[in-house]
Amino acid sequence: MAELEASGRALAPALRPRIVVWCCVLGVAVVAWTYLVHLERQMASAMQHDAMMASMRMATDTQWSVAEFAYLFAMWAVMMVAMMAPAAGPVLALVAGAQRSRATRPAFGVPAFALGYAIVWAGFSVVAALAQWVLHDTALLSPQMTTTAPIGAVVLIGSGVYQLLPSKRACLVRCRSPLAFLMTRWRDGTLGALRMGLRHGSWCLGCCWALMTVLFAVGVMNLAAVAVLALFVLAEKTGPRGVLVARLGGVALIAAGVLMLTGARFA
Repeated sequence: MAELEASGRALAPALRPRIVVWCCVLGVAVVAWTYLVHLERQMASAMQHDAMMASMRMATDTQWSVAEFAYLFAMWAVMMVAMMAPAAGPVLALVAGAQRSRATRPAFGVPAFALGYAIVWAGFSVVAALAQWVLHDTALLSPQMTTTAPIGAVVLIGSGVYQLLPSKRACLVRCRSPLAFLMTRWRDGTLGALRMGLRHGSWCLGCCWALMTVLFAVGVMNLAAVAVLALFVLAEKTGPRGVLVARLGGVALIAAGVLMLTGARFA
């Protein structure tokens, strides 16, 4: 009994940083989802009063355009946080545990790693917001923020094809092996942690960017689709058969795209 108590006391300090990290990750995810639910309700209310197009209109005035783009960027950034935070939890917990065992322990190592990871996805959010802006201005995006059927079908098929490519597998394998990444790419100090976060975030982006484009086909603010994508990303990154899950998801997306394209032709 005494030995068990001693081992428990020795294990507690090692687990504490990981517990703190997981609490922060889950807390951030909850805040992001709360904001998305609030935003979705606001949009639904605006559509009921026929004001959605007015609120989403890209005006020619420069100041208004900047404000509109900032709104779109914020929306995409929060969606990326909601979807990717749980999948980033394992590597952040490993970083926290690894830093505790090293001689130099930067006070902001884990936040710096998370910042690097977030910077990568913020860059994707900029591109996604620009894409939505262009689609809206060219009348290829509906008031429900979905693309027209032929374009949506192409998006689904393209995303599904990417799921089957070697580049997807290469990025996914690295995302599924965060310990190997830290052992081969470790950098000391706060700046080193930031660089590691940028590199790991880049692998994550290479793994998941095509899945995020699915939202253009099913609805940018379709929270059910956002939740499904978040669970799918978590399954392929942390599940026991993640590579198989990714491939099956690719086949399903291709099939959905073909069905959408067929329906559009016969509509």
